[in-house]
Amino acid sequence: MKDLLARLRDGDLTELEVRQGALRVKVSKATAAVVAEPSGPAATGGADAARGDLSAARAPATAKADAKTVVAPLTGVFYRSGSPQAPPFVQVGTVVRPGDVIGLIEAMKLFNEVRSTVTGRVKRIPAETGKLVRAHEPLVELE
Repeated sequence: MKDLLARLRDGDLTELEVRQGALRVKVSKATAAVVAEPSGPAATGGADAARGDLSAARAPATAKADAKTVVAPLTGVFYRSGSPQAPPFVQVGTVVRPGDVIGLIEAMKLFNEVRSTVTGRVKRIPAETGKLVRAHEPLVELE
């Protein structure tokens, strides 16, 4: 564990995640960048290992003068809820905080959670559920 922390401290890494069986350890350096990051699929299991390292696909959110935007960290199909019967993760007017799931992106048959890293009220949701979104494309605008 000390070796991993030393790599994070001394290297160019900003985040390190280690999974072993059901145990998951994630360590991040504090950064000034605002990013939307994928997390593992909603269900854990073998898909997590097959997902690979998507943390490199993280993208800085672009910001307008009065709004913050959470962008797609990778290309895939965007979903606003975990299933067709479930309510959307966020709606216009919802207040989100860092770590809140705002949607899912399906890429290579794996579902990746998209989480907000900023606080704000949802002003607009330009991404449509079930439609392809490209990396860095706006998903949710916050005010």
